[in-house]
Amino acid sequence: MLSVLIPTYNYNIVTLVKQVKQQCDALGILYEIIAADDFSDKEYTLDNRVINSLTNCRLIENSSNMGRTYTRRLLAETTQYDMLLFLDADVLPVKETFIKDYLPYITDKALAVFGGYSYTPEPPEKNRILRYKYGRCREEKPVDIRKQNPYGFVFSGNILLRKDVFMENNFNGEGKFYGLDVWFSYSLFRSGVPVIQIHNPIYHLGIEENEVFFKKALDSVATKKQLMESFPEIGMVNPLMKSYRLLKKYRLTAIIKAGFKLTEPLMRKMILKNNPSLFVLDIYRLGYLCSL
Repeated sequence: MLSVLIPTYNYNIVTLVKQVKQQCDALGILYEIIAADDFSDKEYTLDNRVINSLTNCRLIENSSNMGRTYTRRLLAETTQYDMLLFLDADVLPVKETFIKDYLPYITDKALAVFGGYSYTPEPPEKNRILRYKYGRCREEKPVDIRKQNPYGFVFSGNILLRKDVFMENNFNGEGKFYGLDVWFSYSLFRSGVPVIQIHNPIYHLGIEENEVFFKKALDSVATKKQLMESFPEIGMVNPLMKSYRLLKKYRLTAIIKAGFKLTEPLMRKMILKNNPSLFVLDIYRLGYLCSL
């Protein structure tokens, strides 16, 4: 009936697996929980091997670090059920009815269902505030907002979908890239796969340090630029790429690039300060995109 799939790297996912297992057991449904360790440090791998002792649960261990996209594909290939629920390693269900609230879409074999992200009300320490603020303001959106642009809110950390839909739309290229959720959402859009937005969130707990998240944000921009070179329509589902397409249309990218070089140090300070500006982060990413 349901295959819950969790890729992990250097993160202890035992609590997550146990919570999901408890909910599945209480419902009396057919299920399996499969986690894949992407060649983590030994301490995390040893901790997560406890999963193998739990009924209907198992841990796959990659022999080298293959990246999240490959690992998700590997997980999907090993399942025995047609409905897949992908969860990131650094999340926990907000509600005790998390699996139950997905159940109607599992039995109806809905194509793709996104439950949403949430963040705890208590902010983290200042050196992690950028990721937290970005999550609260950009990812934690109510259902009514997400429904207005369903393909703009497709995150692999909490998504239910049919196995064939995942296999047909997952990125199949080689290499490890950060920020490939935009490819998946674009592929669903291009294929005409309906995305259902519901209120069934997870808490995103893995809040990176400011510098780490800032680098990841730029890596994601580079991925988007690389994808857009081959698939120009990808800008239709991503606000940043929409803005870039508009600048390119009116031949303004060179001007933005020049302005970016002059203001980059100041903008970086405004992004990495104790009260970071997400508006400046958007401008920075757009300038960085034009400079690539």
